[in-house]
Amino acid sequence: MSTDYDLKAILAEVATGEKLNEKQAEQAFNVLMSGQATPSQMGAFLMGLRLRGETVDEITGAARVMRAKATGIIAPENAVDTCGTGGDGSGTYNISTAAAIVAAAAGATVAKHGNRAASSKSGSADVLMALGVNLDADMALLEKALKNINLCFMMATRHHSAMRHVMPTRVEMGTRTIFNLLGPLANPAKTKRQVLGVFAREWVEPIANVLNRLGSVHAWVVHGHDGLDEISTTGPTFGAEVKNGKVTTFKISPGDYGIETVTLDALKGGDADVNAKAILDLLAGQKSAYRDIVLMNAGAALVVTDIASDLADGIKKAADAIDSGKAAETLQGLVTITNEGNAA
Repeated sequence: MSTDYDLKAILAEVATGEKLNEKQAEQAFNVLMSGQATPSQMGAFLMGLRLRGETVDEITGAARVMRAKATGIIAPENAVDTCGTGGDGSGTYNISTAAAIVAAAAGATVAKHGNRAASSKSGSADVLMALGVNLDADMALLEKALKNINLCFMMATRHHSAMRHVMPTRVEMGTRTIFNLLGPLANPAKTKRQVLGVFAREWVEPIANVLNRLGSVHAWVVHGHDGLDEISTTGPTFGAEVKNGKVTTFKISPGDYGIETVTLDALKGGDADVNAKAILDLLAGQKSAYRDIVLMNAGAALVVTDIASDLADGIKKAADAIDSGKAAETLQGLVTITNEGNAA
């Protein structure tokens, strides 16, 4: 079989430390995600990339395959995602999920993409389910939610069925692979605007370059000095902005925006129920360190959707969305729409 021969040839290159170009990476990941590679071939390939270090070309090629194989939904051109790689091991409250709700209430169209917990007790899917959101809502309801309340949540496992071919090998390997970077790069709504947190500073600029290659209109890739895959309030955050076909790096600190610098302990969450209550308290207007970090991340989403002129403006608009009650209404709208047709 030609695909088998092609993958063997690519494996031989990876084994000698050769870097793949984008086309070779696309070819290889097409084989992997079509179920045409053996578990040993998959493991060897993924570990070879990991040991040498994945390149922008390789990640871009792989992301193109994941995007092509995804079950998509129809979303407006200006839709944004607030999805991180996860894997930061911090155990914080659900920050990007709350930021998605607040940004949607402030006028952004947020096609949130996520999954269950990887390294924490509560991933975006876990906390939304605890809040009453139906994760099994059909695609038509997701599109309705996006249109009516500016927000939907796409469960990664429902939209990336091709991942079933590689998941057993990933589980057996038990270590980080390129797939830990790919999830946020393969939004099923094909969002061209994004706030994407990464688990290590070394990935900030490369992932921004990948987004640029993939056609992002405006995006921020961020990593907190404390290891968070979010904009942090414990100190500086390192970022890269994709805009007008260019990538520029930046650094922001909470004090620059009148936000108190806190310790990571102030942001520690718990299981899905604990984190769900924290979101409800936040949306009810409770002031806290959690509110502050959500404001910064929601503000960034408003910047990349061009609703806010800068982060300070975004933070103000995000705060207004909470204090007006609009953010709480947005969450209730998501619960209501996703459960349509499920009444007993």
